Amino acid sequence: MSVLRVFIGYDEGERIAYHSCVESLIQHSTEPLSITPLSLGNLTGYWEKHTDGSNAFTYSRFLVPYLCNWNGWALYLDGDMILKDNVVKLFELRNEYMAAMVVKHDYKTQHPIKYRGAPNQDYPCKNWSSVILWNCGSWVNRCLTPERISMEKGSFLHRFMWVAHNKVGSLPLEWNWLVGEYEKNDQAKLLHYTLGIPAFKGYKDCDHAEDWNKVSKEVVSHEEHTQQRRVA
Repeated sequence: MSVLRVFIGYDEGERIAYHSCVESLIQHSTEPLSITPLSLGNLTGYWEKHTDGSNAFTYSRFLVPYLCNWNGWALYLDGDMILKDNVVKLFELRNEYMAAMVVKHDYKTQHPIKYRGAPNQDYPCKNWSSVILWNCGSWVNRCLTPERISMEKGSFLHRFMWVAHNKVGSLPLEWNWLVGEYEKNDQAKLLHYTLGIPAFKGYKDCDHAEDWNKVSKEVVSHEEHTQQRRVA
């Protein structure tokens, strides 16, 4: 038995997304999990200087090898995701010869605007960094210090320009299925609501809304039940 380290992007404006992602991980995992929210308020020693990005975790994801003390493997996930399969299977895909492993999407968006009115621009390696299976012990990742990350451009980081692309391994597409960009897929193992979760205005009837709603309702109903017990 091993403890799997999972880091999830956290934005105060998307709390329900984070907690739903956590719930889906716990429901399906057959191994113990160490889950860490990447909340900027908790990241002592990192100063977020960037002013672009559509959420608070646009850059903090690249801190994962540093936060793991350059040791072992860890998974990064955007908060707007839910797991439909065992995350252990994702960790089993790791390749020690790679510095990181991602789903190498190759697409152009049909949606110029996404949630909260944020622009949804096309760029090379778009959405590669939304699921990263990090080889934290890889020497090439040691350049990703808090100081370096706070100064680098988004293009350098999100396009994995610090490492040769033959050292970035490929994960199967079903481990980062882009809802609204790809056709509905009931075989997807990880659903990524990259345009907007069903809780956001304009996305309540998106593909796979029922999958996300099922998990989020379990989170909310449990919290309501707990509050009622406290009042009683």
